[in-house]
Amino acid sequence: MKISRRQFGLAGLGAAGAVALGACASRATAKPGIPSGAVAADPLTHVAPEYREAARFFIEGGPPGVDSMETLKAARGGGAAFAAPRLPDIPVSKEIIPGSIDQPDVTLYVINAKPGEKRPAILHTHGGGFILGAAEWEVGKLQGIAKELNCVIVTVEYRLAPETRFTGSVEDNYAGLLWLYNNAASLGVDQDRIALMGESAGGGHAALLAIAARDRRQVPLVLQILIYPMLDDRTGSTRQMPPYIGAIGWTADSNRFGWECFLGQTPGGPDVPAAGVPSRQTDLSGLAPAFIGVGGVDLFVSESLEYARRLTEAGVMTQFHLVPGAFHGFDFVQDAMPTKLFNKAKMNALRRAFGQPLDL
Repeated sequence: MKISRRQFGLAGLGAAGAVALGACASRATAKPGIPSGAVAADPLTHVAPEYREAARFFIEGGPPGVDSMETLKAARGGGAAFAAPRLPDIPVSKEIIPGSIDQPDVTLYVINAKPGEKRPAILHTHGGGFILGAAEWEVGKLQGIAKELNCVIVTVEYRLAPETRFTGSVEDNYAGLLWLYNNAASLGVDQDRIALMGESAGGGHAALLAIAARDRRQVPLVLQILIYPMLDDRTGSTRQMPPYIGAIGWTADSNRFGWECFLGQTPGGPDVPAAGVPSRQTDLSGLAPAFIGVGGVDLFVSESLEYARRLTEAGVMTQFHLVPGAFHGFDFVQDAMPTKLFNKAKMNALRRAFGQPLDL
């Protein structure tokens, strides 16, 4: 299997996630708080066979991680190269809408709108560690999902950290959700069939958006799709993982930097605001049903498991899909059978929430 930059954009990882993953590909190095001798001699040992060639590509050819303003600037330079080509038969429009109170206007990309119909919709938030990526780069990938599900998708060009802290980007995303709901008729959307979806940091944003929707009681949601979500600032800072988890893809160093940029303070401390961290929320009851998917050697595997457990105990209908031996962003390896099964489960979760026939 030959892996190219273009494959990232054509895959489920999407352009924003590809930038983050490519920029943060890890070589086996010691992590803070873990003795150097504890680092696995071969970081591929715990990777599933279907993903080892891709993992080797990152280990041998990946650039340094994003863990400083200097490396962030370099990583931001090449993201557009990963974007998937757009489908000519699925309409896309760019909308600039008013932001929330005291916030600037927000740019949205609206995919597959058909006025006069009443179809389900997805509000999408892109990945990139809170510091990278662009909604515009995700359009080609999202067109394929919109076509398969016969739905509308709105993806939000939220402001990135560190230029904007979490309070600003959360409001950008909420403004997009509220606009989608209020303009349902002109978009051809059923207000009672709106879901959230995000990958990596976008999964963290989707989780925060689900909490905001519950608390503000303006937009009902049928589902939140959280794909290898970035949920807990303590991962890689005050909470260390075994050396083989997070060794490939998004690393602990990059995670600490991303959270510090997003929060505006050192992650992991006792005074971190829960409003910016889904896993620090004390009450998860009343949230939309959830689908959470993550790889077994992803840095986010433990926090995803814990969030799924807490959602379940809070009475939230939760489906959890673990892909054994898969690293962060594994789904760009489209031909791997575990990826196919994962994508099928994700799409069926959406179909079930939308009241559509399942793909059995």
